[in-house]
Amino acid sequence: MIDGRLCLSYPIYRTAAPNELIKDDSLDVGTTDGFVWIRLNGKGSFSTSPALKGFVESRMEGGDTSFVIDLLDCPAMDSTFMGTLAGLAMRLSRIGGGRMHLNGVCDRNRQSLEDLGLEKLLEIDPDNSAWQGHVHDVRKTLSPLQGRDSEGLDAAHLLEAHRKLCEAREENTQKFEAVLDALEKKAEGG
Repeated sequence: MIDGRLCLSYPIYRTAAPNELIKDDSLDVGTTDGFVWIRLNGKGSFSTSPALKGFVESRMEGGDTSFVIDLLDCPAMDSTFMGTLAGLAMRLSRIGGGRMHLNGVCDRNRQSLEDLGLEKLLEIDPDNSAWQGHVHDVRKTLSPLQGRDSEGLDAAHLLEAHRKLCEAREENTQKFEAVLDALEKKAEGG
């Protein structure tokens, strides 16, 4: 429960090479200073993005408009995850006062976001945020996301995420042209 509301779980699907020991990626959630806080434990990828999207959308439907995505323990992000962040940030920007902050962004992730022009949509490690002074205390209060199943991972989700990257910056269309073509065919059942 967060603020008396049931937290829904969105399973994170992960595949591994044979005999490879992996730690499942997960999301921990909570609230502080008027922000919904989501901490990613592991890689930001096509497998973690449906859970993130489902949770943020459910909170937005409940009236929340301010989010912190904590990436301290996220060593890398793929284009699907970044496209999901872009799409959520675009949706939040259309809401009065809506905003998405990223916290704990490593140099590699910052460079990836900037390469796609997403620093214009996302507030990356803002110095003057209400929560900045007590990040460590906030992390101690987070709970694992639990509850029901998600819609899962499909071509439509991947396609939407990549389209959002192209909406965010025109130059991204050329970068993802082949990916978009393949995903469109797959989404159409081809």
